[in-house]
Amino acid sequence: MSIALGKRVVAQTAAQSVYETLRDRIISLDLPPLAHLSRNELAAQLGVSLTPLREAMAQLELDGLIQVFPQSKTIVSQINVRKLRETHFLRQAVETEVVRALALGPDSSVIARAKALVQMQQSLIGQGDQMDLFTSLDREFHRTLFDAVGMGDLYEMVIRRQGHLARCQRLDLSRGGKIQKIVQDHNAILNAIEKGEPALATRAMRDHLSGTIVGITQLRQTYPEYFTENV
Repeated sequence: MSIALGKRVVAQTAAQSVYETLRDRIISLDLPPLAHLSRNELAAQLGVSLTPLREAMAQLELDGLIQVFPQSKTIVSQINVRKLRETHFLRQAVETEVVRALALGPDSSVIARAKALVQMQQSLIGQGDQMDLFTSLDREFHRTLFDAVGMGDLYEMVIRRQGHLARCQRLDLSRGGKIQKIVQDHNAILNAIEKGEPALATRAMRDHLSGTIVGITQLRQTYPEYFTENV
């Protein structure tokens, strides 16, 4: 089965393109918390004028991913623990309902596509230089489930709100056995859906989404400068 990855093809303005690029770099920790952002340098790197860059940075500030100090500096925000817990609560509420709905009427084509994505993730275990691809496959797995119940727009809304949680998840990928656990969780979710067991699917998704939250204490001890409790 051929699997197309990446964002849905849509017409983008220069500002939108810059926003997506910078957001991806922040989420992947290529631009880590507290990194200083020079508008002139970024504009030169991205080959754009300052106008779309300013628009993109205004959106990133609204997302809580950067902090702008007028006439002073712009930095990547630290990971806000309160906000990531809020996002986790939202994802858990929404995604458990998604898999419950899927398990009430299993669709073999949806299951086949999702299983193909998990198999591709499985093939990346042990390849530490493939974390970007692994993360893209992870997003596509969850997007596939949302699309299957006609909630693709809701998925996009949830993704836009999870900048703090997504960075924490990226840090968590380096934890020993984490990638294997993600693959195991995805298989458990699909098995429950395929069997038509809503309660089991809901429990499997809840357990899956709780993984990063459970490990937050260890992550904060390892990367203390990356985190904050401040609103």
